Formats: sequence, C-alpha cells, structure tokens
Amino acid sequence: MKLAAGLRFWLKGAVVMLMTLLILIPLAMIGGVVSERQQHRQRAVADIARSYAGAQAFAGPVLVVPYVDRVAVRERGEDGVLREVRREVAGEWTFFPQTLEVGGTMRPSVRRLGLHEVRVYEWHGEARARFDLTLPEDEDPASPRSIGQPRLGYAIADVRGLMALPVLSVDGRRVGVSEGFGARGAGGVHARLPAPAAGARWRLDTRLNFVLGGTETLALVPLGRSNAFDVRSSWPHPRFGGSFLPRTRDVGADGFRARWQIAAVASGAQAQFREGATLPPAECLDRGAAGRDALPAARCALDPVTVSLVDPVNAYSQADRAIKYGVLFVFLTFVGFFLFELIRQLPVHPIQYALVGLALAIFFLLLVSLSEHLPFGAAYLIACAACIGLIGFYLSAVLRSAARGAGFAAMLAALYAALYGLLLSEDYALLLGSLLLFAVLAALMVLTRRVDWYRLGASTPPPLP
Repeated sequence: MKLAAGLRFWLKGAVVMLMTLLILIPLAMIGGVVSERQQHRQRAVADIARSYAGAQAFAGPVLVVPYVDRVAVRERGEDGVLREVRREVAGEWTFFPQTLEVGGTMRPSVRRLGLHEVRVYEWHGEARARFDLTLPEDEDPASPRSIGQPRLGYAIADVRGLMALPVLSVDGRRVGVSEGFGARGAGGVHARLPAPAAGARWRLDTRLNFVLGGTETLALVPLGRSNAFDVRSSWPHPRFGGSFLPRTRDVGADGFRARWQIAAVASGAQAQFREGATLPPAECLDRGAAGRDALPAARCALDPVTVSLVDPVNAYSQADRAIKYGVLFVFLTFVGFFLFELIRQLPVHPIQYALVGLALAIFFLLLVSLSEHLPFGAAYLIACAACIGLIGFYLSAVLRSAARGAGFAAMLAALYAALYGLLLSEDYALLLGSLLLFAVLAALMVLTRRVDWYRLGASTPPPLP
C-alpha cells in the first residue's frame, strides 16, 4: 500500500513537471506576439523616417584640393622607338581641420503612427573648424602642377532633414553652398574656394550654421586633429554610444548636456576616411537607437559618437523581459500546489494546474496589449489585479477555503511586485533575481524541513513546522 502511494506521489510530481513544460508553449506564443509588435514599431519608425528624415550623421568639414601633374613617361611609338612624352595625372590632397568644434541643441518632438510613438528632433547645429596647412611644392619647377578649385565638404546622412539652406562663413565672409559632399557620391553640402598657389601656407576659419531634422539618433564623426562636441536637449532620457562616451554629461528632468573631447590619435576616423569610408550606414544608427547590439565596426564605416533620444520604459522590451520569468512564476505556483497536496493531503487535479498556469500566461498578453494604450506601470497594475483576482477566486474553490485562496493570491502579488522591481532595475536585475530565488528556496526548505520523504505514502500527513 505504501509503495503504491509512493508511486502515485512520484507520478504526480512527474505530471506537475510535464504541466510546467507544457505552459512554455503559450508563453512562447505570447513571446512571438511581443516580437511581432516590436517589428510593427520598427516599421513605424521606418515609415516616419521615409517621410521626415532618418537617423542622422554629420561629418566635416574636409578640405579636398584637386591638382593635375604633368609627368614625363617613356612610351614606345608606332615605329617601335622609345620616346619621352608628358602626360597629365590627376590627384587630390585631403586636409582635415586642426580644431573642430560641433555643438547645438536637439529640439525633440513625438510623432505618432497608429499606436506607436516615434521620437524625432530638430538639431540647431553649428560646426566651427580651423585649418592650418601648407600645400606641397612643385616637384618640377619647369613643369608646375595645376591646382584646381578646392572643395570644402560637409557630409550629412540624410539631406532631407535640412530645414533650410545652411549658412557657411569662411574667414568671416559668407560663401554659397551647393548640394552634395563633393566626393564619393556622399550626401551633404560643399563650397568651392579660390585655388591657392603651390607651396602656400593656407589658414581658414570656417563656420557652418544649419537646422537638421532626424529620427531618434544623431551621430558625429571626429575628423579634426582636436575635436570638441557639445550637444544639448530638453529630452531627459539620452543614450550615448558609438566609439567614445562623453567626457562630461549632465542629465536631469529638464534635459541633458553632453561634451566630448577627442584627439585624432585616439580615433581612426581620419585613416578610415582616407581609405574611402564615409558616414555610418543607416542600419548601424538605427540599431543604436533601438538598443540592440551594434554592428561590427567594419560595417559602420567611420567611427562616430552617438546620442539617441530613447523611451525610458519600452513596453515591448519590458514585456519580453517579463516573459522570461514566466516559467519561474508557473513553477513556483505549481510547487505551492504540490506542497498543499503533500502537507494537507488535498488533491489538485492536473486540469486545475493547467487552468492556473494558463491564467499566469495570459497575464503577459494582457500586459502587452494594455501597455500599448496605457503607461507601463498602469498596464502592469491592471494586468496583475485581473490575474491575481481571477486566480484567487478560482483557488478558493479548488483549495476549499477562501483563506487559502487569499493566501495564494498574496503569494502571487509578492511575486509580481518582485518582478516589477526586476524590470525597473536593469542594473540590479541579477542581484534582485538571485535574492528572490534564494528567498523562495529558503521558504521551501523551511516548510519541508520535517517531511519524511521516505514515508510520503503514509496516510497521516507530516506535521506542519
């Protein structure tokens, strides 16, 4: 008899474990819904970027001086005789600023597309640069090279974001700008300057004022020998990324201000530019805004610094993190039922296990759907109240006591409160999760410390501690 009872006990334990694993199926389906909604939001961001402007990147100025050399080469003529002839060989010199100061204010706003909110901005920027260079001498005074009109170029990722014609001043004089970066087919603006003489020392002070619209992320490339970036905004939740973090930052409820100081010896941007790289691709900047892993540096071309206007409580990412704890919730609840069966000799049918497990899984679906219309905290509270109320009411009948049902409801409320703390405290999530698991294990060990596991089939239940 005792052997049969023990077998029934272990069979019931196996059934409980199987039910826990089966609950993974609806949890996985709800996780798929969350992923689908995240993709919908990414499409909303892309749609707004197509009609407004995408994630922006700004680089420059770069001074490019074209020239033509006349070189002597020996060629064999039609008669087979070698003769010296002169050919024109085109080339260009690329110069970077000695000092580069870029700053401005990002003025944020929110655009809606369906259920989704997308953060956009207008950057009222200013780029000051000073060039101090010496052009190469003619290699052959008898055949001087021809120097063309230099191009002063500024690269912009999405020129549709320019709200008006930028204003460029060179040595205090206003200079007209044309579209295009002036090289490599990159987008931006450029200006033509008077051709200098070979061997001349050239000093330029440039200033570009502009208003640039973009979506969520702004990237700046440190192409100067000495770079100073200063970005301000009234948005209180920035995310800094890229190759360099700000040297100083002030973040508060009224916005943020970040400053970078970057030397050319610490950045590979100049070398990357000389090798043919231009601005980071849009997908690299979009990943930074979305908080996903950055693309490899080789694919991101020039190494930028980035600042993104982020949502401090992303409902989809929070729900996705919560679902990862879903199986733990189900397992702990089933363990509670199992203890009731063990200690109180109160049978709970597998169907009842399944219904409670499904109610726990539905919580996460309610959380996702409500958070699309309400603040995340309010959606979490409503979903918790609905599921805890339903489970408490149901268990009052299953456990044949309103007090027991209320006790289980209180246990679930404590678990949901702990989960909310885990979701809000990303930096301390591992610590809080470890403490929670330790507390649960300690409670189980205290409750079962007097259980004689060799006499589980006895008709008399073990005494409560």
